[in-house]
Amino acid sequence: MVQSAHGRVRRSAIFAILVILGAAALLFEIPMEGSFWLLIAMIGVFMLANLGVGFTFSTLAKNQLQALQMTFFFFLPSMLLSGFMFPFRGMPEWAQALGEVLPLTHFLRIVRGIMLKGNGLAELGPELWPMALFLLVAGTVALTRYRQTLD
Repeated sequence: MVQSAHGRVRRSAIFAILVILGAAALLFEIPMEGSFWLLIAMIGVFMLANLGVGFTFSTLAKNQLQALQMTFFFFLPSMLLSGFMFPFRGMPEWAQALGEVLPLTHFLRIVRGIMLKGNGLAELGPELWPMALFLLVAGTVALTRYRQTLD
């Protein structure tokens, strides 16, 4: 039976999420205080925001190497400025301001809120709207650029 690439990617993403959450619970004893399904929904929003960035880069790049370089110039600062590797409030103000634009910063706060504090959708609003706005902007730029490349 022929399997679509989309189906394989979806299953592998779901498997990766379950492995990570399982490792968090079993190996590191991190409790899951909030809703599993809310966490899955927030993961979906984060994935769409990053997908918008990928589509934007693919419309801007002239070849695959340029697209790969653009991803490094986006994702490396995301890791460094999001609070994932270093305490967010310990960074200089300019770095915090730049970090607030990145979706990973808000996603990490959402994950911490759901898993550790049991936050619901109402408490996640201040972190969800910047991520959704980023998705909207990145998606709009990607769609505009994509239409221009078709002409």
